Amino acid sequence: MASYPKDRFDQLPEDLARVGAHRAPARRGRGWIIFAWAALATGILVFGGLFGISRILDIDLGLGLVAGEESTPTPTPTPTPTMDAVTDPSTIDPARAFTITVLNGSPIVGAQNTIGDQLAGAGWPVGTRSNASTSDLETTHVYYSNPEDEGIARGLVAALGFGEIELVPAESFPGAPITIVVGADFQPASTEG
Repeated sequence: MASYPKDRFDQLPEDLARVGAHRAPARRGRGWIIFAWAALATGILVFGGLFGISRILDIDLGLGLVAGEESTPTPTPTPTPTMDAVTDPSTIDPARAFTITVLNGSPIVGAQNTIGDQLAGAGWPVGTRSNASTSDLETTHVYYSNPEDEGIARGLVAALGFGEIELVPAESFPGAPITIVVGADFQPASTEG
């Protein structure tokens, strides 16, 4: 290989100290700064990932820095006043013109007619009597759709001697403000004598 003679550009003065932009000697502590930035970026990515997973899967990962939904104490339900049972059907306003529907949800054939006859004999306005869509109900229910009819529903349970009352939406039994669904707790009176 040929060797060229040295000229003035081959010898740089010591006072310039230029070696190039990327060849300058590294400053002291520069490695720690890079490590700190990498650790900060990793922490932000991990926290963001955990936050996203906890929101998507609705899991509480105990990330105390994130204010989630504050749990409000559930108020204790105040006891609702119950209406007195209407045991005398003649005290009901005749302008209301309602009828009671009796459905048989028990395995006893004709239970709707037995209950209907019993209530009609006591003066209750019994209308439709039919079988329910199922015949395996455990308990008799008196359903009412108007909160003002609670006293009547309680009176029907008292007249029957068994059953429970339940307020339901009006569309549950359309055209029937009070519906009795007879369950297996109905025991017909024995006719043996």
